[in-house]
Amino acid sequence: MSGTASSSLQDHPLALPLFAPNRFRGKLIIVEGIDGSGKSTQLALLSQWLRSQSIAVAFSEWNSSPLVRQTMRRGKRKKMFTPTTFSLLHATDFADRMERYILPLLKAGAVVCADRYAYTAFARDVARGVDRQWVRRLYGFALRPNLSFYFRVPLDVALGRILGGRNAIKYYEAGMDLELSRNVEESFRIFQGRILHEYEAMTQEMGFQVIDATLSIEEQQQQMRSIVRKKLGKSLQIGTLQDGERRKNGSEEISTVL
Repeated sequence: MSGTASSSLQDHPLALPLFAPNRFRGKLIIVEGIDGSGKSTQLALLSQWLRSQSIAVAFSEWNSSPLVRQTMRRGKRKKMFTPTTFSLLHATDFADRMERYILPLLKAGAVVCADRYAYTAFARDVARGVDRQWVRRLYGFALRPNLSFYFRVPLDVALGRILGGRNAIKYYEAGMDLELSRNVEESFRIFQGRILHEYEAMTQEMGFQVIDATLSIEEQQQQMRSIVRKKLGKSLQIGTLQDGERRKNGSEEISTVL
């Protein structure tokens, strides 16, 4: 598949009413993709590059709010979740991070780099059988990202990367709660295949910038940087909080991870 970016969100008016536009000084850059797509590595590299340009950067990741972290861990360990309760807990995590972390940082002028956004719920929850429109309404309070990257990767490549980095596939990651197969790898392929289908269906509607995640790490990163320069270049230098300004104002908390 091509590694070129899809057309921008403005070219897909059907997506515009879904989230409110980001009218703050800061910028929101997010990455999406199935497990094993390599998106987290690429976002970390992009964040480092932005910081090297003296831009104040903050990082946020899926399922990291202190409000629900322990509940989520306990529920996963005891395999307690239904698709709906799983969906609602993730929405709570997202809302807490949005209100207490992401919005204040955007108002301050930082670039927030988010590893997964509401689109993860749109893909995963629907793959678990939750109503598509219900999930979208649940996240109606979210802001529209300034840039949304989607890392497209074949299932077998993703599975190989996961197994190469650890001993086992996680229970919910493989969709074992859905009883798709008794074999964890087969269940992973079925469940992640469903998620992949949802991502592909959203690509144009949501204006994803598509990156071919089978390319080398260096090639993918160069594509990301090129898109950031093209889409946000001037506004990054003029509108966002610069690292020197952050230190002058005593805003060191911007480097916090949540």
